[in-house]
Amino acid sequence: QVQLLESGGGLAQAGDSLKLSCKASGGAFGTYALGWFRQAPGKEREFVAGISWDGTNTKYPDSVKGRFTISRINAKTTLYLQINSLKPEDTAVYTCAATRTVATWSVREQSRDYEWWGQGTQVTVSS
Repeated sequence: QVQLLESGGGLAQAGDSLKLSCKASGGAFGTYALGWFRQAPGKEREFVAGISWDGTNTKYPDSVKGRFTISRINAKTTLYLQINSLKPEDTAVYTCAATRTVATWSVREQSRDYEWWGQGTQVTVSS
């Protein structure tokens, strides 16, 4: 029903910036809560950013707060994640996710709350 395709990952050096994109097709993008997750080898999936329908509400864990910025352009059905001041510990596969919500203000941070997932894009940060 909904397909998500990430792009923008790759190799970077510590201190660099990177912008990830997530293009959605199908469904009603403007009514979905969206999020970004990451998973490093041998570690559990971690929530890194979430955003409500209109972008009014966003949420970040302390581990990325101040460095990561989530945004969306509904007219382009695209979600973004701006990552600044990259650290080696940011190395992971970054995946976008979407889910239908019944509230315009809703931000979801649990993997189980999301209905659709992209395939992920690798971000590797060298020191």
